[in-house]
Amino acid sequence: MTTPNELTPAMRQYMQAKKDLPEKTILLFRMGDFYELFFEDAKTAAPLMDIVLTARAGVPMCGVPYHAMRGYIAKILDGGYKVAIAEQLEDPKLAKGLVKRDITEIITPGTVLEDNLLHASQSHFIVSVMPGKERFGVAMLDLSTGDFRVSEAANASALETELHRLKPAECITPDSNLNSWRQQGFPDFPASISWTGVDDWHFDQQMAYDSLCRHFAVASLDGFGCRALPLAVAAAGALLHYVTNNLRRDASHITSMSSYQTDDGMILDRISQRNLELVEPIFADNKGNTLLSVLDETITPMGARLLREWLLRPLRDRLAINDRLDAVENLSQAPMFLAEMRELLGTVRDLERLITRINLGSANARDLQSLRYSLEQLPGLQAVLAEATAPLLIGQRQALTALPELTDLIARAIVDEPPLAIKEGGIIREGYNDELDVLRRASSEGKDWIASYQAKEQERTGIKSLKVRFNKVFGYFIEVTKTNLDMVPADYMRKQTIVNAERYITPELKEIEDKVLGADEKSTALEYELFQDLRVKICAYTSAIQRNARALAVIDCLASLAEVAGRHQYIRPEVCDEPVLDIRDGRHPVLDARLTEEPFVPNDVHLDARRDQLAIITGPNMAGKSTYIRQVALLTLMAQIGSFIPASKALIGITDRIFTRVGAADDISRGQSTFMVEMVETANILNHATPASLIILDEIGRGTSTFDGLSLAWAVAEYLHDTPAVKARTLFATHYHELTDLAVTKTGVRNYNVLITEQGERISFMRKIVPGAADKSYGIHVARLAGLPRDVIRRAGEVLANLENNEYEEEGKPKLAQSKRKKPKDNPDQPLLFNL
Repeated sequence: MTTPNELTPAMRQYMQAKKDLPEKTILLFRMGDFYELFFEDAKTAAPLMDIVLTARAGVPMCGVPYHAMRGYIAKILDGGYKVAIAEQLEDPKLAKGLVKRDITEIITPGTVLEDNLLHASQSHFIVSVMPGKERFGVAMLDLSTGDFRVSEAANASALETELHRLKPAECITPDSNLNSWRQQGFPDFPASISWTGVDDWHFDQQMAYDSLCRHFAVASLDGFGCRALPLAVAAAGALLHYVTNNLRRDASHITSMSSYQTDDGMILDRISQRNLELVEPIFADNKGNTLLSVLDETITPMGARLLREWLLRPLRDRLAINDRLDAVENLSQAPMFLAEMRELLGTVRDLERLITRINLGSANARDLQSLRYSLEQLPGLQAVLAEATAPLLIGQRQALTALPELTDLIARAIVDEPPLAIKEGGIIREGYNDELDVLRRASSEGKDWIASYQAKEQERTGIKSLKVRFNKVFGYFIEVTKTNLDMVPADYMRKQTIVNAERYITPELKEIEDKVLGADEKSTALEYELFQDLRVKICAYTSAIQRNARALAVIDCLASLAEVAGRHQYIRPEVCDEPVLDIRDGRHPVLDARLTEEPFVPNDVHLDARRDQLAIITGPNMAGKSTYIRQVALLTLMAQIGSFIPASKALIGITDRIFTRVGAADDISRGQSTFMVEMVETANILNHATPASLIILDEIGRGTSTFDGLSLAWAVAEYLHDTPAVKARTLFATHYHELTDLAVTKTGVRNYNVLITEQGERISFMRKIVPGAADKSYGIHVARLAGLPRDVIRRAGEVLANLENNEYEEEGKPKLAQSKRKKPKDNPDQPLLFNL
């Protein structure tokens, strides 16, 4: 094993860089054209990156080419590690002794900026959590866009809901808090979060406050709405320090900070997000089955990210909802206006992430041209939006700021089709800089002279195949094939022998080479300087560009909703503050959009907290009960994001939360039984629902005995109906037909069932919800449709016949052998007392 005294100077430099890194951080150490990894880092990272682990002088090592490094970073991050980059800080050719190296950035799951590690249509949040006695300070940052917000969660449950909404890649919290959670067990946070403990002193409120004031160059944070949010300020200050420390530079693109209340929008906990399949499907192979997949016709990445946010945080303010509905209606009624606006948006690139890369010094010349082309669309969009009448659209038009001086600057500076590399020249337009033009002319004239020199030497020597060539090792040289060596003049000086030719130089050629290469080298270096200076000049427009990006995102979202509304014949819902829900001919938005062979069957719903508060829905499996109740929840949510909905008419009372109790598969994988999952989710509903909530229940009590399950389902229904503090609008789908008796004694309970038609022994599901309780279960029919063997179906019918007639053996078994009842046909239509 190599000891510290035996290490080479470069290895000692490596060890020095490594010693101060956070735990679980892999160091990529630049050495020439490779990033090398050594010792334990190499052993850990080699299998993650799927590369060979080698050793030199007893030191384990592996490496990756510098140009491919960013692709390997993703694999290390996916393995649960952070990545530190140690760069060469000087040109090895000019270094005196050991090349200077230092850490230039630390990349963590929440601070990645590379396009290949980000989803264009999703925000990439890092969140800071500061615990108080009961409340939690929360700061969230998308480093790739500069979106920085703060809030405070009232309790652990509110924090859980917020983290499930944000789905951050990484969370930081004080070391003491993280250790406590690890010992006591984490709350119900998303499993995908990478947690990082930070020294507690970074969360000191006064230090955080001062740090934020310095960053934003303000005397007070009152303008950001932070006066009453001390925990949020502490979280924000710690997050800003964490990010800038990892970047090893100022995060100048974070130009503002906003505050919000976690409960000022509709609350959707992780269970409702999952069950309603808002942005992610329950099953990974059904990506087209989400509400987002139907509504997302956005054109810009900013718009796609914002629409996703709208879906996960619907509005509760009636005026704000109507503002969006007015805008969607304005666009829907003017299809030519909408088409022209969407065409202009099609040329807009990701302004938020472009200006971030420019600020952080990672943007190339093509990024600058993308910025220019995007900003050049603003005057056209302003002209089109001049026709808008909706206040929200007018407001977004006013928020757009054309920046002709910036687009002109980029147009003058950068060639139309620049190369990807920024250090090899060819990116600055002729006429932008006088000095550069002089150097380019010198180089061009020299190259012209070389071209004429080749013709001159061919004529002088009589060697028609003589060529003047160039490579980076030898510079310019004359190449003569071996068949013509006897014709080479005496003034040619041999430079190199190759297989079929000899290479020579002459004093004339060497002199002009020095001029050409000198001019090329100087012009390339000057181009890079000019490009860096141009990026700095663009940074002065960061705030204006970010404001434009936000306005364009809103416009894009509204245009998307209008496009979808027109395509699928949606109508504008009416929203009110009363606890009502009245939808005529409603259709499930996802199934309605995806069904191609037959039209989706529409259904009505009417719920009223005073008279029709709780709907009991009975009917067989596969008849459409689950689809129906989810449909009602989705239409309510759509209305509150400002979308039109698939219906013929709708009055929707604003809802504070949507609760769903549907499936248990997700939590069974967490180690909880089916029944425990049901009870935990039901308890959450009963403890948090209000008269402004909407509850959808798809079976309660299936995970226990029949009598236990029925008793619990009955008690839950009574509680929802009788408790004034709850009394939420509720849709309750059940196979317990006994629950339909509640409508006799409870004034707010109504019975509904799914219409079934019978033709002899066959049944047809009509998918229509009609008043009244179901009088049959059709369980055996459904089992037959599912393909159960004929003997099983016949046997089930026999058991059913005995159960219905209370025919039992002495030991309590159905008295099948002694039954005097005529055997039922293969497809009995008697009502079932059990569920298949």
